[in-house]
Amino acid sequence: QVQLVESGGGLVQAGGSLRLSCAASRRTNMGWFRQDPGKEREFVAAINWIGSNKAYADSVKGRFTISRDNAKNTVSLQMNSLNAEDTSVYYCAADIDNNLSPARASSAYDYWGQGTQVTVTS
Repeated sequence: QVQLVESGGGLVQAGGSLRLSCAASRRTNMGWFRQDPGKEREFVAAINWIGSNKAYADSVKGRFTISRDNAKNTVSLQMNSLNAEDTSVYYCAADIDNNLSPARASSAYDYWGQGTQVTVTS
């Protein structure tokens, strides 16, 4: 069992930045996803349990950075140059398989956080 607690969502103007954090009860591969009402959950970024491999969706590459602090078992998503298309509910997720390459498919993840709303205003 892995407990995940997210924080850091909120309201920001276009072009601004937000940082999301996810505290995990143990060290696993971690991912961030986002989901709008009526749409499928979309991959955003992922990082392996060591922190050596990362993956990003094309839509956020160069703007978002995923990182982890293994001493604190937290994973963060730094989001810069936000735009209205980034508005969504963001979820962190844990993949206990701990493969060297972090997964992009939501089906690979075993545990999910409660979600945090990010709203970007123009």
